[in-house]
Amino acid sequence: MIELLKTARIKRFAAHNWRLAALLCFPLTFLLLFYFYPLGTIFYTSLTWEGGTHPATLCHKIFSAGILHILGFTVGQALLSTLLTLLLGLPGAYLFARYDFPGKRLFTALTTVPFVLPTVVVSAAFTAVIGPRSPLNTLLSGTLDLRYTLGAILLAHVFYNYTLVLRMVGGFWANLNPHLEQAARTLGASPWRAFREVTWPQLLPAINAAGLLVFIFCFTSFGVILILGGPRFATLEVEIYRQTIYFANLPLAAALSLIQILFTLLLTSSYTRLQTSLTRPVKLQPRWLTQRRPRTPGEISFVLLNILLAGLLLGFPLLTLTARSFGAGLHYYRALFENPRSSIFYVPPVTAVGNSVKFALATTGLALLLGLLATLALRKERQGWMLDTLFMLPLGTSAVTLGLGYLLAMARPPLNLRGTPLLIIMGHTLVALPFVVRSLLPALQAIRPALLEAAATLGAPPWRVFVTVELPIIWRALAVGAVFAFTVSLGEFGATTMIARPEMPTIPIAIYRFLSQPGALNYGQALAMSTILMAVCVVGFVAMEALRPPGVQSF
Repeated sequence: MIELLKTARIKRFAAHNWRLAALLCFPLTFLLLFYFYPLGTIFYTSLTWEGGTHPATLCHKIFSAGILHILGFTVGQALLSTLLTLLLGLPGAYLFARYDFPGKRLFTALTTVPFVLPTVVVSAAFTAVIGPRSPLNTLLSGTLDLRYTLGAILLAHVFYNYTLVLRMVGGFWANLNPHLEQAARTLGASPWRAFREVTWPQLLPAINAAGLLVFIFCFTSFGVILILGGPRFATLEVEIYRQTIYFANLPLAAALSLIQILFTLLLTSSYTRLQTSLTRPVKLQPRWLTQRRPRTPGEISFVLLNILLAGLLLGFPLLTLTARSFGAGLHYYRALFENPRSSIFYVPPVTAVGNSVKFALATTGLALLLGLLATLALRKERQGWMLDTLFMLPLGTSAVTLGLGYLLAMARPPLNLRGTPLLIIMGHTLVALPFVVRSLLPALQAIRPALLEAAATLGAPPWRVFVTVELPIIWRALAVGAVFAFTVSLGEFGATTMIARPEMPTIPIAIYRFLSQPGALNYGQALAMSTILMAVCVVGFVAMEALRPPGVQSF
Protein backbone atom coordinates (compact mmCIF):
# COMPACT_ATOMS: atom_id res chain seq x y z
CA MET A 1 0.00 0.00 0.00
CA ILE A 2 2.82 2.37 0.91
CA GLU A 3 4.54 1.56 -2.38
CA LEU A 4 1.37 2.35 -4.30
CA LEU A 5 1.07 5.71 -2.55
CA LYS A 6 4.70 6.51 -3.33
CA THR A 7 4.20 5.55 -6.96
CA ALA A 8 1.08 7.72 -7.23
CA ARG A 9 2.92 10.64 -5.63
CA ILE A 10 5.81 10.26 -8.06
CA LYS A 11 3.41 10.14 -11.02
CA ARG A 12 1.62 13.29 -9.82
CA PHE A 13 4.96 15.03 -9.35
CA ALA A 14 6.11 14.03 -12.83
CA ALA A 15 2.81 15.11 -14.40
CA HIS A 16 3.03 18.44 -12.59
CA ASN A 17 6.57 19.02 -13.86
CA TRP A 18 5.58 18.13 -17.42
CA ARG A 19 2.66 20.57 -17.32
CA LEU A 20 4.89 23.26 -15.86
CA ALA A 21 7.53 22.68 -18.54
CA ALA A 22 4.90 22.78 -21.28
CA LEU A 23 3.47 26.08 -19.99
CA LEU A 24 6.87 27.75 -19.58
CA CYS A 25 8.53 26.48 -22.75
CA PHE A 26 7.30 29.24 -25.06
CA PRO A 27 7.60 32.19 -22.63
CA LEU A 28 11.08 31.19 -21.44
CA THR A 29 12.29 30.66 -25.01
CA PHE A 30 11.01 34.11 -25.88
CA LEU A 31 12.85 35.66 -22.92
CA LEU A 32 16.02 33.74 -23.77
CA LEU A 33 16.09 34.94 -27.39
CA PHE A 34 14.83 38.49 -27.03
CA TYR A 35 15.93 39.45 -23.53
CA PHE A 36 18.85 37.43 -22.16
CA TYR A 37 20.65 36.98 -25.48
CA PRO A 38 20.75 40.77 -26.22
CA LEU A 39 21.75 41.50 -22.62
CA GLY A 40 24.45 38.86 -22.79
CA THR A 41 25.76 40.54 -25.93
CA ILE A 42 25.85 43.83 -24.03
CA PHE A 43 27.83 42.15 -21.23
CA TYR A 44 30.36 40.76 -23.72
CA THR A 45 30.69 44.08 -25.51
CA SER A 46 31.16 45.94 -22.23
CA LEU A 47 34.31 43.86 -21.60
CA THR A 48 35.65 44.38 -25.09
CA TRP A 49 37.57 47.59 -25.65
CA GLU A 50 39.19 48.30 -29.02
CA GLY A 51 39.51 44.67 -29.97
CA GLY A 52 40.69 43.35 -26.61
CA THR A 53 39.45 42.74 -23.09
CA HIS A 54 40.60 45.54 -20.81
CA PRO A 55 38.44 45.64 -17.67
CA ALA A 56 40.77 48.13 -15.97
CA THR A 57 40.37 50.65 -18.78
CA LEU A 58 36.63 50.14 -18.75
CA CYS A 59 36.41 50.59 -14.97
CA HIS A 60 38.40 53.81 -15.28
CA LYS A 61 35.87 55.09 -17.82
CA ILE A 62 32.87 53.98 -15.77
CA PHE A 63 34.05 55.45 -12.47
CA SER A 64 35.08 58.78 -13.92
CA ALA A 65 33.75 61.91 -12.26
CA GLY A 66 31.28 62.55 -15.08
CA ILE A 67 29.71 59.09 -14.97
CA LEU A 68 29.51 59.10 -11.17
CA HIS A 69 27.75 62.47 -11.35
CA ILE A 70 25.23 61.01 -13.82
CA LEU A 71 24.66 58.00 -11.56
CA GLY A 72 24.13 60.26 -8.56
CA PHE A 73 21.63 62.40 -10.45
CA THR A 74 19.81 59.28 -11.69
CA VAL A 75 19.31 58.00 -8.14
CA GLY A 76 18.59 61.43 -6.66
CA GLN A 77 15.91 62.49 -9.13
CA ALA A 78 14.26 59.05 -8.88
CA LEU A 79 14.16 59.30 -5.09
CA LEU A 80 12.74 62.84 -5.14
CA SER A 81 10.17 61.87 -7.77
CA THR A 82 9.08 58.85 -5.73
CA LEU A 83 8.67 60.81 -2.50
CA LEU A 84 6.71 63.57 -4.26
CA THR A 85 4.48 61.01 -6.01
CA LEU A 86 3.69 59.24 -2.73
CA LEU A 87 3.03 62.54 -0.98
CA LEU A 88 0.50 63.62 -3.61
CA GLY A 89 -0.87 60.15 -4.38
CA LEU A 90 -1.69 58.74 -0.93
CA PRO A 91 -4.62 61.16 -0.30
CA GLY A 92 -5.97 60.14 -3.69
CA ALA A 93 -5.53 56.46 -2.76
CA TYR A 94 -7.63 57.04 0.36
CA LEU A 95 -10.27 58.74 -1.75
CA PHE A 96 -10.21 55.83 -4.19
CA ALA A 97 -10.50 53.28 -1.37
CA ARG A 98 -13.09 54.73 0.97
CA TYR A 99 -15.45 56.99 -0.99
CA ASP A 100 -17.92 56.45 -3.77
CA PHE A 101 -19.08 59.44 -5.78
CA PRO A 102 -20.66 60.14 -9.19
CA GLY A 103 -18.18 59.81 -12.04
CA LYS A 104 -15.66 57.80 -10.00
CA ARG A 105 -15.19 55.16 -12.71
CA LEU A 106 -14.52 57.81 -15.34
CA PHE A 107 -12.20 59.67 -12.96
CA THR A 108 -10.22 56.47 -12.33
CA ALA A 109 -9.92 55.74 -16.04
CA LEU A 110 -8.73 59.25 -16.88
CA THR A 111 -6.06 59.19 -14.17
CA THR A 112 -4.60 56.07 -15.82
CA VAL A 113 -4.20 57.66 -19.25
CA PRO A 114 -0.96 59.56 -18.45
CA PHE A 115 0.75 56.32 -17.41
CA VAL A 116 0.64 54.88 -20.94
CA LEU A 117 1.29 58.08 -22.87
CA PRO A 118 4.70 58.14 -24.56
CA THR A 119 7.23 60.51 -23.11
CA VAL A 120 7.19 62.63 -26.25
CA VAL A 121 3.47 63.30 -25.73
CA VAL A 122 4.02 64.26 -22.11
CA SER A 123 6.94 66.47 -23.08
CA ALA A 124 4.78 68.20 -25.69
CA ALA A 125 2.00 68.66 -23.12
CA PHE A 126 4.31 70.15 -20.49
CA THR A 127 5.99 72.36 -23.08
CA ALA A 128 2.53 73.65 -23.99
CA VAL A 129 1.94 74.51 -20.30
CA ILE A 130 5.32 75.70 -18.99
CA GLY A 131 7.19 76.55 -22.19
CA PRO A 132 8.08 80.05 -23.37
CA ARG A 133 5.11 80.24 -25.77
CA SER A 134 2.52 78.86 -23.39
CA PRO A 135 -0.54 81.05 -22.63
CA LEU A 136 0.10 80.71 -18.89
CA ASN A 137 3.69 81.90 -19.28
CA THR A 138 2.54 84.83 -21.39
CA LEU A 139 -0.03 85.73 -18.73
CA LEU A 140 2.71 85.72 -16.07
CA SER A 141 5.05 87.87 -18.21
CA GLY A 142 7.49 85.07 -19.00
CA THR A 143 8.23 83.98 -15.43
CA LEU A 144 6.97 80.37 -15.79
CA ASP A 145 9.46 78.94 -18.29
CA LEU A 146 10.45 75.74 -16.45
CA ARG A 147 12.00 73.95 -19.39
CA TYR A 148 15.36 72.32 -18.72
CA THR A 149 14.86 72.44 -14.94
CA LEU A 150 14.66 69.76 -12.28
CA GLY A 151 11.16 71.00 -11.40
CA ALA A 152 9.87 70.13 -14.86
CA ILE A 153 11.34 66.62 -14.56
CA LEU A 154 9.77 66.02 -11.15
CA LEU A 155 6.35 67.30 -12.27
CA ALA A 156 6.41 65.05 -15.33
CA HIS A 157 7.34 62.01 -13.24
CA VAL A 158 4.49 62.68 -10.81
CA PHE A 159 2.20 63.11 -13.82
CA TYR A 160 3.21 59.65 -15.02
CA ASN A 161 3.21 57.70 -11.78
CA TYR A 162 0.35 59.21 -9.77
CA THR A 163 -1.96 56.47 -11.01
CA LEU A 164 0.37 53.71 -9.72
CA VAL A 165 -0.09 54.92 -6.15
CA LEU A 166 -3.80 55.49 -6.73
CA ARG A 167 -4.38 51.98 -8.04
CA MET A 168 -1.92 49.83 -6.10
CA VAL A 169 -2.36 51.43 -2.69
CA GLY A 170 -5.98 52.48 -3.21
CA GLY A 171 -6.96 49.08 -4.60
CA PHE A 172 -5.39 47.26 -1.64
CA TRP A 173 -6.80 49.78 0.85
CA ALA A 174 -10.30 49.26 -0.55
CA ASN A 175 -10.17 45.59 0.49
CA LEU A 176 -9.16 46.26 4.10
CA ASN A 177 -11.99 45.87 6.57
CA PRO A 178 -12.75 49.35 8.00
CA HIS A 179 -14.30 47.72 11.09
CA LEU A 180 -10.80 46.98 12.42
CA GLU A 181 -9.99 50.69 12.65
CA GLN A 182 -13.47 51.40 13.99
CA ALA A 183 -12.91 48.81 16.73
CA ALA A 184 -9.69 50.57 17.76
CA ARG A 185 -11.61 53.86 17.92
CA THR A 186 -14.24 52.20 20.12
CA LEU A 187 -11.48 51.13 22.52
CA GLY A 188 -10.41 54.74 22.94
CA ALA A 189 -7.75 55.22 20.27
CA SER A 190 -7.60 58.58 18.56
CA PRO A 191 -8.15 58.65 14.76
CA TRP A 192 -4.42 59.14 14.17
CA ARG A 193 -3.41 56.35 16.55
CA ALA A 194 -5.97 53.95 15.07
CA PHE A 195 -4.61 54.66 11.61
CA ARG A 196 -0.97 54.40 12.72
CA GLU A 197 -1.33 51.15 14.66
CA VAL A 198 -4.05 49.33 12.71
CA THR A 199 -4.29 50.51 9.10
CA TRP A 200 -0.74 51.67 8.39
CA PRO A 201 0.96 48.29 9.09
CA GLN A 202 -1.50 46.60 6.73
CA LEU A 203 -0.93 49.25 4.04
CA LEU A 204 2.85 49.32 4.28
CA PRO A 205 3.52 46.41 1.86
CA ALA A 206 1.34 48.08 -0.79
CA ILE A 207 2.99 51.47 -0.22
CA ASN A 208 6.46 49.95 -0.42
CA ALA A 209 5.58 48.05 -3.61
CA ALA A 210 4.10 51.14 -5.25
CA GLY A 211 7.02 53.32 -4.18
CA LEU A 212 9.55 50.82 -5.45
CA LEU A 213 7.81 50.54 -8.80
CA VAL A 214 7.67 54.34 -9.14
CA PHE A 215 11.40 54.47 -8.31
CA ILE A 216 12.15 51.88 -11.02
CA PHE A 217 10.27 53.86 -13.65
CA CYS A 218 11.95 57.14 -12.63
CA PHE A 219 15.36 55.48 -12.44
CA THR A 220 15.01 54.29 -16.05
CA SER A 221 13.38 57.52 -17.27
CA PHE A 222 14.43 58.49 -20.78
CA GLY A 223 12.15 60.74 -22.82
CA VAL A 224 11.28 63.09 -19.96
CA ILE A 225 14.96 63.69 -19.17
CA LEU A 226 15.96 63.89 -22.83
CA ILE A 227 13.34 66.47 -23.84
CA LEU A 228 12.38 68.35 -20.67
CA GLY A 229 15.79 68.09 -19.00
CA GLY A 230 17.69 69.25 -22.07
CA PRO A 231 21.50 69.22 -22.20
CA ARG A 232 21.88 70.11 -18.50
CA PHE A 233 20.58 66.81 -17.10
CA ALA A 234 21.31 63.21 -18.00
CA THR A 235 20.36 59.90 -16.40
CA LEU A 236 22.09 56.61 -17.14
CA GLU A 237 19.40 56.00 -19.74
CA VAL A 238 20.05 59.25 -21.57
CA GLU A 239 23.83 58.78 -21.40
CA ILE A 240 23.51 55.30 -22.94
CA TYR A 241 21.51 56.85 -25.78
CA ARG A 242 24.03 59.65 -26.31
CA GLN A 243 27.03 57.33 -26.26
CA THR A 244 25.31 55.09 -28.82
CA ILE A 245 23.74 57.60 -31.21
CA TYR A 246 26.05 60.62 -31.00
CA PHE A 247 29.48 59.13 -30.19
CA ALA A 248 29.13 55.51 -31.45
CA ASN A 249 30.92 54.45 -28.25
CA LEU A 250 29.22 51.06 -27.94
CA PRO A 251 31.62 49.59 -25.33
CA LEU A 252 30.98 52.45 -22.87
CA ALA A 253 27.24 52.41 -23.65
CA ALA A 254 27.20 48.67 -23.02
CA ALA A 255 29.07 49.10 -19.73
CA LEU A 256 26.59 51.73 -18.54
CA SER A 257 23.75 49.43 -19.58
CA LEU A 258 25.29 46.68 -17.47
CA ILE A 259 25.32 48.96 -14.42
CA GLN A 260 21.70 49.84 -15.00
CA ILE A 261 20.75 46.18 -15.44
CA LEU A 262 22.34 45.28 -12.08
CA PHE A 263 20.48 48.09 -10.32
CA THR A 264 17.13 47.25 -11.88
CA LEU A 265 17.60 43.51 -11.28
CA LEU A 266 17.93 44.17 -7.56
CA LEU A 267 14.99 46.60 -7.55
CA THR A 268 12.73 44.33 -9.60
CA SER A 269 13.49 41.32 -7.41
CA SER A 270 12.54 43.34 -4.33
CA TYR A 271 9.35 44.52 -6.03
CA THR A 272 8.16 41.03 -6.93
CA ARG A 273 8.78 39.82 -3.37
CA LEU A 274 6.64 42.68 -2.07
CA GLN A 275 4.00 42.07 -4.72
CA THR A 276 3.70 38.42 -3.66
CA SER A 277 2.17 39.50 -0.35
CA LEU A 278 -0.50 41.46 -2.24
CA THR A 279 -1.60 38.76 -4.70
CA ARG A 280 -2.57 35.90 -2.40
CA PRO A 281 -6.24 34.81 -2.40
CA VAL A 282 -8.25 37.29 -0.34
CA LYS A 283 -11.79 37.49 0.91
CA LEU A 284 -13.01 40.66 -0.76
CA GLN A 285 -15.08 43.00 1.32
CA PRO A 286 -18.40 44.14 -0.21
CA ARG A 287 -18.42 47.62 -1.67
CA TRP A 288 -21.12 48.85 0.69
CA LEU A 289 -18.86 47.94 3.61
CA THR A 290 -15.63 49.61 2.46
CA GLN A 291 -16.94 52.59 0.47
CA ARG A 292 -19.60 55.19 1.08
CA ARG A 293 -20.74 58.56 -0.19
CA PRO A 294 -19.11 61.59 1.47
CA ARG A 295 -21.57 63.13 3.91
CA THR A 296 -19.98 65.79 6.11
CA PRO A 297 -18.68 69.12 4.78
CA GLY A 298 -15.13 68.01 5.62
CA GLU A 299 -15.49 64.79 3.62
CA ILE A 300 -17.04 66.60 0.67
CA SER A 301 -14.23 69.17 0.73
CA PHE A 302 -11.64 66.40 0.86
CA VAL A 303 -13.14 64.68 -2.19
CA LEU A 304 -13.42 67.92 -4.16
CA LEU A 305 -9.86 69.04 -3.31
CA ASN A 306 -8.38 65.71 -4.43
CA ILE A 307 -10.36 65.75 -7.66
CA LEU A 308 -9.19 69.33 -8.26
CA LEU A 309 -5.56 68.38 -7.56
CA ALA A 310 -5.73 65.44 -9.94
CA GLY A 311 -7.42 67.63 -12.55
CA LEU A 312 -4.71 70.28 -12.34
CA LEU A 313 -1.84 67.81 -12.23
CA LEU A 314 -3.08 65.34 -14.85
CA GLY A 315 -5.84 67.01 -16.81
CA PHE A 316 -4.59 70.56 -17.32
CA PRO A 317 -1.49 69.64 -19.39
CA LEU A 318 -3.52 67.32 -21.61
CA LEU A 319 -6.34 69.84 -22.10
CA THR A 320 -3.80 72.54 -22.95
CA LEU A 321 -2.15 70.17 -25.43
CA THR A 322 -5.50 69.47 -27.10
CA ALA A 323 -6.52 73.12 -27.23
CA ARG A 324 -3.23 74.19 -28.80
CA SER A 325 -3.43 71.40 -31.38
CA PHE A 326 -6.63 73.10 -32.64
CA GLY A 327 -5.07 76.56 -32.44
CA ALA A 328 -5.08 76.82 -36.24
CA GLY A 329 -8.34 74.99 -36.71
CA LEU A 330 -7.82 71.67 -38.48
CA HIS A 331 -4.73 72.86 -40.34
CA TYR A 332 -2.27 70.79 -38.26
CA TYR A 333 -4.41 67.67 -38.63
CA ARG A 334 -4.73 68.07 -42.41
CA ALA A 335 -0.96 68.43 -42.65
CA LEU A 336 -0.55 64.91 -41.24
CA PHE A 337 -1.74 63.52 -44.58
CA GLU A 338 0.83 65.48 -46.57
CA ASN A 339 4.45 64.73 -47.42
CA PRO A 340 5.94 68.04 -48.55
CA ARG A 341 9.31 68.30 -50.30
CA SER A 342 12.31 68.19 -47.96
CA SER A 343 10.23 66.42 -45.35
CA ILE A 344 12.18 64.39 -42.81
CA PHE A 345 9.77 61.50 -43.51
CA TYR A 346 9.98 59.05 -46.36
CA VAL A 347 6.22 58.54 -46.03
CA PRO A 348 3.27 60.79 -45.09
CA PRO A 349 3.15 61.27 -41.29
CA VAL A 350 -0.23 59.58 -41.03
CA THR A 351 1.48 56.36 -42.13
CA ALA A 352 3.11 56.32 -38.70
CA VAL A 353 -0.36 55.86 -37.22
CA GLY A 354 -0.95 52.80 -39.41
CA ASN A 355 2.46 51.38 -38.48
CA SER A 356 1.77 51.81 -34.77
CA VAL A 357 -1.65 50.14 -34.99
CA LYS A 358 -0.23 47.14 -36.88
CA PHE A 359 2.61 46.72 -34.39
CA ALA A 360 0.21 47.14 -31.44
CA LEU A 361 -2.23 44.48 -32.70
CA ALA A 362 0.56 41.96 -33.26
CA THR A 363 2.07 42.84 -29.88
CA THR A 364 -1.24 42.39 -28.09
CA GLY A 365 -1.81 38.90 -29.49
CA LEU A 366 1.69 37.68 -28.71
CA ALA A 367 1.85 39.31 -25.24
CA LEU A 368 -1.50 37.77 -24.24
CA LEU A 369 -0.39 34.30 -25.29
CA LEU A 370 2.94 34.54 -23.49
CA GLY A 371 1.44 36.23 -20.43
CA LEU A 372 -1.34 33.67 -20.05
CA LEU A 373 1.07 30.73 -20.27
CA ALA A 374 3.42 32.36 -17.79
CA THR A 375 0.74 33.22 -15.23
CA LEU A 376 -0.80 29.73 -15.41
CA ALA A 377 2.60 28.40 -14.40
CA LEU A 378 3.33 31.09 -11.82
CA ARG A 379 0.18 30.77 -9.75
CA LYS A 380 0.82 27.05 -9.01
CA GLU A 381 4.40 27.36 -7.76
CA ARG A 382 5.39 27.76 -4.12
CA GLN A 383 8.54 29.56 -5.26
CA GLY A 384 6.61 31.43 -7.92
CA TRP A 385 8.17 34.74 -6.88
CA MET A 386 11.41 33.61 -8.56
CA LEU A 387 9.66 33.05 -11.88
CA ASP A 388 7.65 36.21 -11.30
CA THR A 389 10.93 38.13 -10.92
CA LEU A 390 12.12 36.60 -14.17
CA PHE A 391 9.09 37.82 -16.11
CA MET A 392 9.19 41.22 -14.41
CA LEU A 393 12.80 41.86 -15.44
CA PRO A 394 11.84 43.64 -18.70
CA LEU A 395 9.70 46.03 -16.63
CA GLY A 396 12.77 47.30 -14.83
CA THR A 397 15.12 47.16 -17.80
CA SER A 398 15.77 50.31 -19.74
CA ALA A 399 14.07 50.41 -23.12
CA VAL A 400 17.18 52.09 -24.51
CA THR A 401 19.27 49.23 -23.10
CA LEU A 402 17.03 46.74 -24.89
CA GLY A 403 17.37 48.75 -28.10
CA LEU A 404 21.16 48.74 -27.74
CA GLY A 405 21.11 44.99 -27.14
CA TYR A 406 19.08 44.47 -30.31
CA LEU A 407 21.51 46.61 -32.31
CA LEU A 408 24.42 44.50 -31.08
CA ALA A 409 22.83 41.03 -31.13
CA MET A 410 20.34 41.09 -33.99
CA ALA A 411 22.68 42.11 -36.80
CA ARG A 412 24.11 38.67 -37.48
CA PRO A 413 22.89 35.07 -37.75
CA PRO A 414 21.08 33.21 -36.31
CA LEU A 415 18.82 36.18 -35.48
CA ASN A 416 19.58 38.67 -38.22
CA LEU A 417 16.46 40.76 -37.59
CA ARG A 418 17.80 44.31 -37.35
CA GLY A 419 15.69 46.73 -39.34
CA THR A 420 12.74 44.32 -39.70
CA PRO A 421 9.17 44.88 -38.43
CA LEU A 422 9.39 41.56 -36.58
CA LEU A 423 12.10 42.91 -34.28
CA ILE A 424 9.92 45.92 -33.40
CA ILE A 425 7.03 43.58 -32.51
CA MET A 426 9.30 41.44 -30.35
CA GLY A 427 10.67 44.51 -28.59
CA HIS A 428 7.19 45.87 -27.93
CA THR A 429 6.03 42.45 -26.68
CA LEU A 430 8.93 42.31 -24.25
CA VAL A 431 7.95 45.71 -22.84
CA ALA A 432 4.22 44.82 -22.69
CA LEU A 433 4.61 41.31 -21.21
CA PRO A 434 5.08 42.40 -17.55
CA PHE A 435 1.87 44.46 -17.74
CA VAL A 436 -0.08 41.45 -18.98
CA VAL A 437 1.39 39.22 -16.25
CA ARG A 438 0.60 41.78 -13.55
CA SER A 439 -2.98 42.10 -14.86
CA LEU A 440 -3.63 38.34 -15.00
CA LEU A 441 -1.75 37.02 -11.98
CA PRO A 442 -3.91 38.60 -9.21
CA ALA A 443 -7.08 37.35 -10.92
CA LEU A 444 -5.76 33.80 -11.22
CA GLN A 445 -4.37 33.70 -7.68
CA ALA A 446 -7.65 35.01 -6.27
CA ILE A 447 -9.57 31.99 -7.63
CA ARG A 448 -10.48 29.70 -4.76
CA PRO A 449 -8.63 26.37 -5.08
CA ALA A 450 -11.79 24.53 -4.04
CA LEU A 451 -13.43 25.43 -7.38
CA LEU A 452 -10.58 23.88 -9.34
CA GLU A 453 -10.42 20.83 -7.10
CA ALA A 454 -14.16 20.26 -7.48
CA ALA A 455 -13.92 20.32 -11.27
CA ALA A 456 -10.92 17.96 -11.23
CA THR A 457 -12.73 15.60 -8.83
CA LEU A 458 -15.60 15.38 -11.31
CA GLY A 459 -13.14 14.12 -13.92
CA ALA A 460 -12.43 17.28 -15.94
CA PRO A 461 -8.93 17.36 -17.50
CA PRO A 462 -6.77 20.47 -16.88
CA TRP A 463 -7.65 22.11 -20.21
CA ARG A 464 -11.36 21.74 -19.53
CA VAL A 465 -10.97 23.12 -15.98
CA PHE A 466 -9.33 26.17 -17.51
CA VAL A 467 -11.97 26.67 -20.21
CA THR A 468 -15.05 26.07 -18.04
CA VAL A 469 -13.93 27.40 -14.64
CA GLU A 470 -10.97 29.75 -14.87
CA LEU A 471 -11.50 31.52 -18.20
CA PRO A 472 -15.02 32.80 -17.34
CA ILE A 473 -13.54 34.26 -14.13
CA ILE A 474 -10.41 35.86 -15.60
CA TRP A 475 -11.71 37.06 -18.97
CA ARG A 476 -12.04 40.60 -17.65
CA ALA A 477 -8.43 40.59 -16.45
CA LEU A 478 -7.45 39.20 -19.85
CA ALA A 479 -9.21 42.12 -21.55
CA VAL A 480 -7.44 44.57 -19.22
CA GLY A 481 -4.10 42.99 -20.15
CA ALA A 482 -4.95 43.38 -23.82
CA VAL A 483 -5.67 47.10 -23.38
CA PHE A 484 -2.41 47.55 -21.49
CA ALA A 485 -0.43 45.70 -24.18
CA PHE A 486 -2.03 47.66 -27.02
CA THR A 487 -1.52 51.08 -25.46
CA VAL A 488 2.01 50.31 -24.21
CA SER A 489 2.95 49.27 -27.73
CA LEU A 490 1.42 52.44 -29.20
CA GLY A 491 3.48 54.57 -26.83
CA GLU A 492 6.80 52.72 -26.80
CA PHE A 493 9.60 55.12 -27.69
CA GLY A 494 12.97 54.25 -26.15
CA ALA A 495 13.72 50.94 -27.87
CA THR A 496 11.84 51.77 -31.07
CA THR A 497 13.84 54.92 -31.74
CA MET A 498 17.00 52.80 -31.87
CA ILE A 499 15.78 49.87 -34.00
CA ALA A 500 13.08 51.28 -36.32
CA ARG A 501 14.07 52.19 -39.87
CA PRO A 502 13.50 55.81 -40.99
CA GLU A 503 10.83 54.83 -43.50
CA MET A 504 8.93 52.87 -40.82
CA PRO A 505 8.17 55.46 -38.11
CA THR A 506 5.73 54.90 -35.29
CA ILE A 507 3.61 57.62 -33.69
CA PRO A 508 6.10 58.45 -30.87
CA ILE A 509 9.01 58.61 -33.33
CA ALA A 510 6.99 60.87 -35.63
CA ILE A 511 6.16 63.18 -32.72
CA TYR A 512 9.81 63.33 -31.63
CA ARG A 513 10.89 64.15 -35.18
CA PHE A 514 8.40 66.99 -35.35
CA LEU A 515 9.48 68.35 -31.96
CA SER A 516 13.12 68.22 -33.05
CA GLN A 517 12.50 70.41 -36.09
CA PRO A 518 11.98 74.19 -35.96
CA GLY A 519 8.84 75.84 -37.23
CA ALA A 520 5.25 76.31 -36.12
CA LEU A 521 3.92 73.67 -38.52
CA ASN A 522 6.21 70.95 -37.18
CA TYR A 523 5.28 71.85 -33.60
CA GLY A 524 1.58 71.90 -34.50
CA GLN A 525 1.78 68.49 -36.17
CA ALA A 526 3.48 67.12 -33.03
CA LEU A 527 0.59 68.44 -30.95
CA ALA A 528 -1.95 66.97 -33.38
CA MET A 529 -0.40 63.49 -33.34
CA SER A 530 -0.05 63.65 -29.55
CA THR A 531 -3.74 64.49 -29.25
CA ILE A 532 -4.71 61.56 -31.50
CA LEU A 533 -2.65 59.14 -29.41
CA MET A 534 -4.07 60.58 -26.20
CA ALA A 535 -7.63 60.12 -27.49
CA VAL A 536 -6.96 56.45 -28.30
CA CYS A 537 -5.62 55.93 -24.77
CA VAL A 538 -8.65 57.61 -23.19
CA VAL A 539 -11.08 55.40 -25.12
CA GLY A 540 -9.07 52.29 -24.28
CA PHE A 541 -8.91 52.97 -20.57
CA VAL A 542 -12.54 53.98 -20.24
CA ALA A 543 -13.35 50.59 -21.76
CA MET A 544 -10.82 48.94 -19.46
CA GLU A 545 -12.48 50.37 -16.36
CA ALA A 546 -15.77 48.83 -17.46
CA LEU A 547 -14.03 45.46 -17.78
CA ARG A 548 -11.67 45.57 -14.79
CA PRO A 549 -12.42 42.80 -12.25
CA PRO A 550 -12.85 43.70 -8.58
CA GLY A 551 -10.02 43.15 -6.15
CA VAL A 552 -6.45 44.26 -5.56
CA GLN A 553 -4.96 46.02 -8.56
CA SER A 554 -1.30 45.62 -9.49
CA PHE A 555 -1.52 48.56 -11.91
